Amino acid sequence: NHYRFPGVEIKSRLFREYPHGKLGAHIVGYIGRINDKDLSNLEATESLSNYKGSMAIDPKTGEILTYVSQPSYDPNLFVDGIDVDNWKALNESLDKPLYNRPIQGVYPPGSTFKPFVALAGLENGLRAPPYAIHDIGYFSLANSAHRYRDWKPGGHDIVDMKKAITISCDTFFYGLALELGIERLSDFVSHFGFGSKTGIDIQGENSGLLPTPEWKSRRHKKAWYLGDTVITGIGQGYTLTTPLQLAHATATLANNGVAIKPHFVTKMQNTLTGANEAIVQQVQDSIPLSPESLEIVKQGMLAVTLPGGTASNVGANAGYTIAAKTGTAQVIGIKQNAKYNASAINERHRDHALFIAYAPADDPKIALSVIVENGGHGGSAAGPIARKIMDYYLL
Repeated sequence: NHYRFPGVEIKSRLFREYPHGKLGAHIVGYIGRINDKDLSNLEATESLSNYKGSMAIDPKTGEILTYVSQPSYDPNLFVDGIDVDNWKALNESLDKPLYNRPIQGVYPPGSTFKPFVALAGLENGLRAPPYAIHDIGYFSLANSAHRYRDWKPGGHDIVDMKKAITISCDTFFYGLALELGIERLSDFVSHFGFGSKTGIDIQGENSGLLPTPEWKSRRHKKAWYLGDTVITGIGQGYTLTTPLQLAHATATLANNGVAIKPHFVTKMQNTLTGANEAIVQQVQDSIPLSPESLEIVKQGMLAVTLPGGTASNVGANAGYTIAAKTGTAQVIGIKQNAKYNASAINERHRDHALFIAYAPADDPKIALSVIVENGGHGGSAAGPIARKIMDYYLL
């Protein structure tokens, strides 16, 4: 009908639209089209909490199964250029909705670090059965009055390696870290990906921090103290990890020390021919771990979700076995003899809740991490989220 409207020309242009709004905003539109299964999974996981990062990985292939960053934002605001007011609101919000938590958020790993410290000890000939300690509720360095307290006043009585993981005995890991020394400890856990980028196929990944005496001297112009080593054993101090690093390390443990590069893209399609090219999994490291060491740590993690473990609620009536570790990471320090009281602390200064797991424990198909900012205890705040994600994939 061009002759009927002389001088009028109609031109078409591509217009980007995000029909699901905030859902998956940190990745949707950058890695490919979202399908119904992806949408269902995102809806199931992003509705679970307000401030969190979560990653789930197939330990055998490295494929990303779940990726959640909350709070989120609506990417439609950026389609035609965001206005000043909306940009300011997003950029200055204390909730940091633009923050891509799974790959950029860094947190002390807390007690989720303990299985890897345990492996470091066992592989270096320390703490193998029948070794056990009598835990009185605190650990002290020689010639020091300072007490590094266990989370349980009065302690846990007799504790071996398996029990130390199951009940998350701080005292056991204080002593183990000290005996290992920071050099041996840092070198060992670095093979699980701590302190370095995983190489995932999206931009912006944070490398986290695996501290060493050299790093502290360079960064803070201070000496490394034995106390720094002691608290590293329970994932506190200078150590920082991303949710992705925790999930990747857990997947590597579940895969008996074989580290597979995590990735979103599973295939590439030739737009001209329609032919698909599968993405070949990349083995990043193969850590030589003895079956005996792995068995002790895995049995300790399995017992975490059984009666008496710190996440027995997560394993209850699951229909499959779950190997896990809970974690609670301090945001601010408290005085030597003071008791932690969450209700008396500003919400943004409360402890973070962490949880790592893989399942089924005897044939892992999913390994994951969940971090709930200022959520408190990992077993009660982060664990139920992990359970819902695992249920989605396994049932």
